[in-house]
Amino acid sequence: MPASDFSRRRFLGAASAAGLGAAALTACGGSDSGGGKDSSGRTIVEWWNIQTTEPSKTVWPERAKAFEAENPDVRIKLVTLENDAYKSKMTALTSSGKLPDIYHTWGGGVLRQQTDAGLVEDLTSSIEPWADTLVPASVKAYQFDGKTYAVPFDIGAVGFWYNKALFKKAGISAPPTTWDDYLDAVRKLKAAGITPIALAGKEKWPGMYFWAYLSMRIAGVEGMQKAADAKDFTGDDFVRAGEHLKDLVALKPFQKGFLGDAYSTPTGEAAAMGNGKAGMELMGQWAPVVQADAGKGIGKDLGFFAFPSVAGGKGELTDVFGGGGGYAVRKGAPKAATDFLKFFMTAKSDRILVSKADTIPVVKEATSALTDPNLTAVSDMLGKSTGFQLYLDQAYPPAVGQEVNDSVAALIAGSKSPDQVTRSITQVAKSQ
Repeated sequence: MPASDFSRRRFLGAASAAGLGAAALTACGGSDSGGGKDSSGRTIVEWWNIQTTEPSKTVWPERAKAFEAENPDVRIKLVTLENDAYKSKMTALTSSGKLPDIYHTWGGGVLRQQTDAGLVEDLTSSIEPWADTLVPASVKAYQFDGKTYAVPFDIGAVGFWYNKALFKKAGISAPPTTWDDYLDAVRKLKAAGITPIALAGKEKWPGMYFWAYLSMRIAGVEGMQKAADAKDFTGDDFVRAGEHLKDLVALKPFQKGFLGDAYSTPTGEAAAMGNGKAGMELMGQWAPVVQADAGKGIGKDLGFFAFPSVAGGKGELTDVFGGGGGYAVRKGAPKAATDFLKFFMTAKSDRILVSKADTIPVVKEATSALTDPNLTAVSDMLGKSTGFQLYLDQAYPPAVGQEVNDSVAALIAGSKSPDQVTRSITQVAKSQ
């Protein structure tokens, strides 16, 4: 699947929202479905995934066959679905209380809903012997109340991708590490006649990244969690985050017509970066691929730096905002399901995923398989991270995540104040 689609895929909506009945489902609950036996007496483990494009479309079945070769009494039955179909079917399955043996998850609010409903296997003790082999940040989205409910297979992070040649032209000698220096860099780019930042204002989630990171830098990861637990984002730290974003918007740093621009279209955010028409964009690890696809790509001129620190903030420069993909196991699934995940996430297997499927390693020992300099930069940032915050539109209940996107977009468009943003998000959070 396209890297941009993969990394931004979100299962939105509460279990009842889809309005789909069990009759709409396929490949689950039938005579040849997971948890049963095939005609040869092998245990069937049904594995739902969204790897619909190459190279992962080929790599995933290869991994299943490799496991079957070592475990001839088990059959891994792959069910591969497009993202929208997957979300619809999983919504209905969650509502019916019957999930696949192994299924794709982005963690956060939706996985929490499934665990609270008693539908997900607690994997804490199962993965304990090899938990230390994983990059710590990669597991955070799947942990609740000290327990682990899914195993990661990919992890990514958001940061600034920038055009080294344009920075040099503007007289910026090094990427900024503080918010004040960042604003100065924006001013220098504008003074040099360069669009400082490419932004897909139409799609809202790219703008959310700015407010989310500013909130993290000011409130800290712990402060973010406290606000989420209290369902109250009206604290001074979050208002300050909006004020800092308002200061940035006041500099008019985005490309002309950005409010109507999408992310990956030929005239959108990624294309502006890929065609050398903007100094930087705040985006995830998939950015280089999409820049080259939507535009031409800028090759060795592309660099990466972490979101700057904010003076007086409680967060660290090494706290990271991002997300990834993982696999959860349904409550009561055959033991072979957990055995397969252990096999899938060995260092040997993860090296294959990294080298063949372009994922960022989640197993520490697999980092040696990473050769792409851009992905290496993101991986290094994740490896050194002191805190991790999942994408807000995944971390929070779906309605709250959508309100974050909508309210921040309104702030950027000039129709909401920083205080109004925090109050709108809090109002929706308390209604859940």
